[in-house]
Formats: sequence, structure tokens, C-alpha cells
Amino acid sequence: MDITIVKVGGAVVEDPAQLATLLEGFKKIEGAKILVHGGGRRATKVAAALGIESKMVGGRRITDADMLEVVTMVYGGLVNKNIVAQLQAIGVDAIGLTGADMNVIRSHRRPVKDGIDFGFVGDVDTVDAARLHTLIDAQLTPVLAPLTFDGAGTMLNTNADTIASETARALAKADNVTLVYCFEKPGVLANPDDDNSVIPTITRSLFQRLTADGTISGGMLPKIENALAAVEAGVKKVVITKADCLGTNNSGTTISL
Repeated sequence: MDITIVKVGGAVVEDPAQLATLLEGFKKIEGAKILVHGGGRRATKVAAALGIESKMVGGRRITDADMLEVVTMVYGGLVNKNIVAQLQAIGVDAIGLTGADMNVIRSHRRPVKDGIDFGFVGDVDTVDAARLHTLIDAQLTPVLAPLTFDGAGTMLNTNADTIASETARALAKADNVTLVYCFEKPGVLANPDDDNSVIPTITRSLFQRLTADGTISGGMLPKIENALAAVEAGVKKVVITKADCLGTNNSGTTISL
């Protein structure tokens, strides 16, 4: 089976117009599909309104008990259900899930490393591809929130790029999987101030060179690491592109072996 997994995050989730454009493009994708979403900016806003400080290390959120409540509400509720509702409105029969639903994504709490305790943050152990297939075979479109669980009743905040990559890798064992990372830029840029400087293809060796010279940095590093891991695990195609390119020409940056 051909399956397309689309991950959307960043400013796209926050902007109703950009999100509507992306969902229309998502609708046009033929065959089975899964949508994975982020929502970190919305979680930060809600946390601030509740008087809860957002703490970040290297661009990654530290999730204490209070913040876990916020991200569970925001990711699993507010963002997820709004996306599901908008998909239903345009004729896509969608179902919203966290990793705890149907036991679909199991993870473990990230261990303390170099003195940094990320709290209730999960690193993925397993994605149940068969369970996802039961939904896809029923003509449903899964919409995955960036939340997993430890199998013992505790929810865990989990990077959406990682969830998209791990889900693609699990399904690629039996399916032809395309993974598309959508955000506000047209691809990976050689010059962050020039949207016309898209790097057409990135391999592992080129990624290492671009990281060493500082061309690629910050939040793009884990995104490309996840993309490379997916390709290396047998995912047919991985593209990083702009939200409004989805379902059209699939322009952007292709991640390759």
C-alpha cells in the first residue's frame, strides 16, 4: 500500500490561513495518509496564561508535571481536535489520536543526560503499524498529536518530527511510505534570509558538511536527522517543503541516501 505521512508544525499550526491551505493540500493527496502535528507555540501561550513558565534547553521543551498537563490539553485536545474538525469539514474522515490511544505509540521517559532532566519527555520505543492499518483499512485518516505514553499510565511529551519519522519507519516495513515535513519555508535553505536558496537534495555526507560549516543549525538539525533516519530505514521518499506546496508539485528539499 502507498501511504503518505505529513508532519505539520511551527507557524503553520498557529496561522488559520496557512493551516487551511495545508489541509486542502493534504486532502488532495491520493491514497492512504496520516497527519502528524506539533503545537509548541500554542502550548507556550496557554502555559503563560496559566502562569506556568516554559523552560527550553537547546530548543527542546523541559516538561515538568505542570507543563505535562498543559501539553496534554493543548496537543491532545485543542490543536488535535481543531485539526480533525477542519478535516471533517472538507470531506476527510479523520480520527485524532495520541500514542496512548489504541496503544499505538509506546515510549520511555528520556533519561537524564549531561545534567539535563527533560522531565516527562518520551523517546519512542514502538509504533504499532498494524493498529494504524486497522484505521487506514477502515478508510479513516489518523491525526497524531505529539504525545506518547509509557505503558504504565503516564503521558509523555514527544517531538512531532520524531513521531512522524518513527511512524514512517514502522509502516515502511510493509508499505511504500512517503514522508513530508511541512513548515513555513520552501525547504532547507542555504541562506536563511533567501527563500530562493533551497537546497534540492541532502544526503548524510552533505548534511555533515552543512552542519559543520553552520549552514544548517538549530531546529532544522533534529528534523533532518529524523528525515535521514527514515530514509535509511527504508522510507521511499522524504521531502521538507512549504505548507502551500503540499499536494501540488512536492517541491522542496529531498532527503536521500
